[in-house]
Amino acid sequence: MILRAGLTGGIASGKSTVAKTFVRLGAHVIDADAVVAELYRPGNPGFDAIVESYGRHVLRPDGEIDRAKLSAIALADPESASELNALIHPLVIAEEARMMEEEADGSGGDRIVIVEAALLLESGGRNRYDHIIVVDVDPDTQLKRAIARGMDRNEALRRIARQMSREDRLALADYVIDNRGTREETERQTREVYAKLEARLREDSASS
Repeated sequence: MILRAGLTGGIASGKSTVAKTFVRLGAHVIDADAVVAELYRPGNPGFDAIVESYGRHVLRPDGEIDRAKLSAIALADPESASELNALIHPLVIAEEARMMEEEADGSGGDRIVIVEAALLLESGGRNRYDHIIVVDVDPDTQLKRAIARGMDRNEALRRIARQMSREDRLALADYVIDNRGTREETERQTREVYAKLEARLREDSASS
């Protein structure tokens, strides 16, 4: 049996750092961005969908999708962003489901599988997972961290604006990891959440 959990949070909230801690604790983590990158490779469904919808001018000279160029075109406004999400999200969701089932078939025992995705809740993830984990920081901290990573301020504000609001995200969370403090504090909270997931998995396994 596997327990399916979704891990999300706003831009620059620290999802990847938390995901790495979950891996060290024993979870199998699926990175949605890595799934997208693979789907965008030539010969895969995402590549074909993008070229059909946006044309070959979104390709680099080596034939790969130029993700920066695609983002500039497709994410220029909310309507364009919605169109790209509607095109790609079903493919990503299907691939994540396939990967989770593959993990369930090959694990040989109970396992916690976590999907890390920025737009997990925006794409209806509340209904796809047993539990939702939100990594939370306030908007000011998000913006400062995004800029510290080298992102343009306006680009950071645009990305924050197109994500679900902090309040709505927290309202859908089963577990919240507050990442405004030290790394040690975040890791402590992550361990606590993982222990709760393990307990739920044991309960579910015993009752099945």
